[in-house]
Amino acid sequence: MDTSALYLTDGEAKELKVKIEKAGTIIFPKRGGAILTNKKRILKRDSYFDLNLMGVRPKYELLSNEYLWYWITKLDLSKLYDGSNVPQINNKDIEPLLFPLPPLPEQHRIVAKIEELFSELDKGVESLRTAQQQLKVYRQAVLKSAFEGKLTQEWRLLHPQPDAAELLDQIQTEREAQAKATGKKLKPIAPLTEADLTELPELPEGWEWTKVHSVAESCLGKMLDKEKNRGILKPYLRNINVRWGSFDLVDLLEMRFEENENERFGIKYGDLIVCEGGEPGRAAIWRDQVSDMKIQKALHRIRFIKLVKVDFFYYYLVFSASAKILDRYFTGTTIKHLTGESLNQFCFPICSLYEQNQIVQELESRLSVCDKLEETITQSLRKAEALRQSILKQAFEGKLVPQDPNDEPASVLLERIRSQREMDVPQSSKRGKRAQLPLQQTISFDNF
Repeated sequence: MDTSALYLTDGEAKELKVKIEKAGTIIFPKRGGAILTNKKRILKRDSYFDLNLMGVRPKYELLSNEYLWYWITKLDLSKLYDGSNVPQINNKDIEPLLFPLPPLPEQHRIVAKIEELFSELDKGVESLRTAQQQLKVYRQAVLKSAFEGKLTQEWRLLHPQPDAAELLDQIQTEREAQAKATGKKLKPIAPLTEADLTELPELPEGWEWTKVHSVAESCLGKMLDKEKNRGILKPYLRNINVRWGSFDLVDLLEMRFEENENERFGIKYGDLIVCEGGEPGRAAIWRDQVSDMKIQKALHRIRFIKLVKVDFFYYYLVFSASAKILDRYFTGTTIKHLTGESLNQFCFPICSLYEQNQIVQELESRLSVCDKLEETITQSLRKAEALRQSILKQAFEGKLVPQDPNDEPASVLLERIRSQREMDVPQSSKRGKRAQLPLQQTISFDNF
């Protein structure tokens, strides 16, 4: 770690009573949720660090700083803290840890071997990360091609489709039929203006731009209020249950719903469930995974007319999110939201139902291959990390490099440590308990 956005002058450091730490000090979080990230870094230059970090460095020249670094990287910090509500690591949690200390020449051989193996491993991981990124680019290119009409360009030549005007007439006819069947009053839909259309890409012949409220009914879920809610307990979806393209139903909660709320807040097979906040726009299609499911207010439910295939719209939503098109519809500055009004105004391209089906088929054919490749890459990355841990495990069990009989015996090494520590006693004794550390203590801990 050799960069920081924060700097202190000597005067500020003196006022704050912090001292500068030497380059090579190994730092990691000692307080708060950051402990659970398990991050460790080495200072590349002399630096200050605050009270939320702990620093570790060799106390004697008998310990290689690089060897110490690799030993610390294998520590799981989440298993060291005291278990309190606010995670915290202190000297007492670190100092009792058993530390394998081979002769210094063997430490150097171990470090050299680790770095040799890690270098090869890193090259493989880099290649996998590159392939992973290329897959993302390919996915986006396929989606872009689909919604520009290029994916079905040849298909249209063999299958003539209705023109845009006829398509809009079909949509209006179905809206009227749906309104008549439900007894609801048909709300007039204002067509897109010239100003709207100038901001949108040109579409193939027979396609048209439309808005969500022109072809679908949408609503937000029910507000959670334990004191006011009445009725029967039923499962409901929260924002956290909705992933891109799937649902996590492990921790479903229940809320009370009255009989007259079932239609409004219930979801049916083929409804699109969209997040209002958190990651606005994240969505999945409901396939009746659980019966009688409802939604909470953090989610939108979209129910399309028959001329719109929900999968077609879902894939356009995925494309729009990746291309940052969806961001234009968000409200809020720090915390983003996709309101019901913004969702209804969301523009997307529409074509005949037959072509929508063909596009979805083409997309799923290509994207399923991407999914398989992505899973293979993910498994390979997991194996690479497991191999990294295996290398470290062998290193600190003395199995990574051969021992040299010419190296200094452990008994002599310990005696040298004892001698050096005894030389430190007068100075250490002034600090009280620091002089009482066990013999095996060959590293210092800065906790201030």
